[in-house]
Amino acid sequence: MTNKILPTVVDNHYRGHKIALWFFYLITAVTVVRSLIHMLKDDGGAQSIGTIPLDTYTEAGAATVILIFSYWGLSQLMFGIIQLVVALKYKSLIPLMYLFLILEWTGRLFISMWKPIETAGQAPGGIGNMVLPFICLAMFFLSIKSK
Repeated sequence: MTNKILPTVVDNHYRGHKIALWFFYLITAVTVVRSLIHMLKDDGGAQSIGTIPLDTYTEAGAATVILIFSYWGLSQLMFGIIQLVVALKYKSLIPLMYLFLILEWTGRLFISMWKPIETAGQAPGGIGNMVLPFICLAMFFLSIKSK
């Protein structure tokens, strides 16, 4: 199994189940789009998508949250570019990328429970935190499954 996660030869030959490949394409697109929203949207997506009540914050407090969301978007974009490179050029690394996605989404889940924030509604990221670790775990096992 280690050779499927860290292959001796890194190439563009994907050896797992096609569902995991297509889901990887989808999660890559979502990562890139999400990152651009956080970087480019006026509120960083914090209130308009994340339902964080910025209008109840001081101007400086709201600006700080928006800046942090923009920084987060840059980090997401960098990870999304790595995912894109793997999707286009180094598909043999998709199982490893699924491990990173499992760590990211599981980490988000635990951090959100450890350090909850007040929101006015349910943000899509909150739902993603609950389901994506499990979906990515299933996709990881499908990605290492031999044809």
